[in-house]
Amino acid sequence: MLSLKLPQLLRVHQVPRVFWEDGIMSGYRRPTSSALDCVLSSFQMTNETVNIWTHFLPTWYFLWRLVALAGGLGFRSEPYHWPLLVFLLPACLYPFASCCAHTFSSMSPRVRPLPSSPPHPSIVMVTRLSLLPPRFPELESPGLSKILRSAAFVYPFLFDNLPLFYRLGLCWGRGHSCGQEALSTSHGYHLFCALLTGFLFASHLPERLAPGRFDYIGHSHQLFHICAVLGTHFQLEAVLTDMGSRRAWLATQEPPLGLAGTVATLGLAVAGNLLIIAAFTASLFRAPSTCPLLQGGSLEASTKAKLQ
Repeated sequence: MLSLKLPQLLRVHQVPRVFWEDGIMSGYRRPTSSALDCVLSSFQMTNETVNIWTHFLPTWYFLWRLVALAGGLGFRSEPYHWPLLVFLLPACLYPFASCCAHTFSSMSPRVRPLPSSPPHPSIVMVTRLSLLPPRFPELESPGLSKILRSAAFVYPFLFDNLPLFYRLGLCWGRGHSCGQEALSTSHGYHLFCALLTGFLFASHLPERLAPGRFDYIGHSHQLFHICAVLGTHFQLEAVLTDMGSRRAWLATQEPPLGLAGTVATLGLAVAGNLLIIAAFTASLFRAPSTCPLLQGGSLEASTKAKLQ
């Protein structure tokens, strides 16, 4: 009879530094896990389990929304629906890519930095695809690395939401007299979730306040995943609300791109980001094995090294 043994879990001082997370003291998987061990660990309570499932399940929700909307809205008959494809396909892709990245991140110390990027090449694909800073420079310039990674979220967020900020300023104090420029509650929820997502990513709260207390449930990356998914949901609802309120006007407009052009634009964006991912991945595998982040070490030694 086939018997499967769940992988052993380790504490923070037992894994290379590249695996360390602020305030997470236990629940780490073996740094050289096999693919089977990685899959089995998704059914075991580790510090990655909730990360995996909070994006695996939403993948199917967004796929269902894509199929339902594509079948009901008539993408071919109403050209102004075609740009929804650019949003919905990455909305399905990013949680799945994130789920895979978290599942297999413990296969090698050289693979580990990728989950710092894919929820994150993929999350940012929904906000027009733009995140892949390397992780190894953190040891030398942790502050700069954190700023760069945060900026990779902040810049596309600001760029993509400039029309919303314009509408907010235009309608401020005008109430219901704003007409089709008025923002719906879904816009507000989307902006709130986006800001909360950025805060959680940058602050590492609550685990920084109580190291070891949120190792398995409740740490910032799990909350970050949940807020990102909720933000995507409300963003979709806001887009649908805007399309509904502008249906008559949109029907009179000639779309700047046809269906083929829309798909080509999405393909170019995805291809460009895949090239970025490939370039940074290649740089990770070229890193020397003596790189400090690939080595183990005690927390005390790491703290002293940062202070020197």
